[in-house]
Amino acid sequence: MKLSILLVDDHQIVRRGLKQIVLDEFADAKIVEAGSAEEAIKLIRQEEFNLVISDISMPGGRSGIDLVKQVHEEYPSLAVLILSMHVENQYAIRALRAGASGYLTKASVCFELIKAIKQLLGGRKYISDAVAELLADNMMVKNKNKSSHELLSDRELEVMKLIGSGKSVSEISNELSLSINTISTYRARILEKMMMHSNADIMRYVIENQLF
Repeated sequence: MKLSILLVDDHQIVRRGLKQIVLDEFADAKIVEAGSAEEAIKLIRQEEFNLVISDISMPGGRSGIDLVKQVHEEYPSLAVLILSMHVENQYAIRALRAGASGYLTKASVCFELIKAIKQLLGGRKYISDAVAELLADNMMVKNKNKSSHELLSDRELEVMKLIGSGKSVSEISNELSLSINTISTYRARILEKMMMHSNADIMRYVIENQLF
């Protein structure tokens, strides 16, 4: 069977760059592109892929982690490699817990992408040294000693980061394709779990913990 890879990223120029890196190593590979998690799920249901490579932050109501969860549920043998602009300590463990087979920061793509692909195609996980260290630390640290934001759900963390960037509830509602009431509910949960009182508290925490 010809190698078939699905690239999922809302930026065409990023998909183009990833496609070129892959084709430089796997010249005969079939590369299919999707601009959202919703589009990716439709394609996965229509044709067979050896690997999915997905961004973590995308427009619409579903993130890369949402995509991982659904793929893991419907096609547990299909490997998903998450690429992200976020450093490992923000999303790597969440992505792996959701069912991802590996996690790479976009800064390391040029050096590690092909190595990761080969490892995943061989039926193994791809864990960078940075992620391996995070996993080890995570196993050793009790819940009470974890950063407060680790108590948030994936969606709550996403909303928190957007609030921290200065966006209003209505702006976040538009960006995530969720109702204003839903975003307000997430905001209330964040404030309760984080024991905060206002958006200013959220913004301060996001800045201090570099959750950009």
